[in-house]
Amino acid sequence: MRDMLYSEVANFHGLSNIPHDSDLAVETGEKLCQLVLEPLHRAFGGIAVRSAFRSAFVNDYCHQRMKPGQNDYFCSDNVYGAARHIWDLRDADGYSGATASVVVPWYLDHFERTDDHRPLGWWIRDHIPDYAELLFYPWLCAFNIRWYEGPSDQVILRDSAEDDEKILTRRGMDNFDGDHSDHYAGFPVVG
Repeated sequence: MRDMLYSEVANFHGLSNIPHDSDLAVETGEKLCQLVLEPLHRAFGGIAVRSAFRSAFVNDYCHQRMKPGQNDYFCSDNVYGAARHIWDLRDADGYSGATASVVVPWYLDHFERTDDHRPLGWWIRDHIPDYAELLFYPWLCAFNIRWYEGPSDQVILRDSAEDDEKILTRRGMDNFDGDHSDHYAGFPVVG
């Protein structure tokens, strides 16, 4: 949990990043770890957590310091952040959830050569059934991955915009179901 609570922004600005509802934060964090992050870790020999839990206070602080046209801290407002990075706050529908921003070091060489997140996205789609959202960023092939107790489209996006060209797949698209292994040859086999 210590790794999940660490926040560079909170440390830099002298802010406390402690859950208001620690029981809910631990419960959702355990689900995220057990159902999403630990399977990634087992398959790829480790993952690097860049960001995970944000208190509502730290998230709001980051969001309020956005500059017009850019978001230096990449924090959404607290309504959107609930049941995402704000693990101890249920969303408007009453569901809990948790998000972590991670990097899979095993994949970095391939990503640096190809600038292509899609093979990793397809692997996750086929092997991590409990993810709710997957959002890739254009640096280090870092991505947000979310566990959510509510209904999910299991969307996979690139660069946060939900326009069609940035959606790899989501529930209801023709390419959502089935085997996608032709997209990630040479990846670990999970048995």
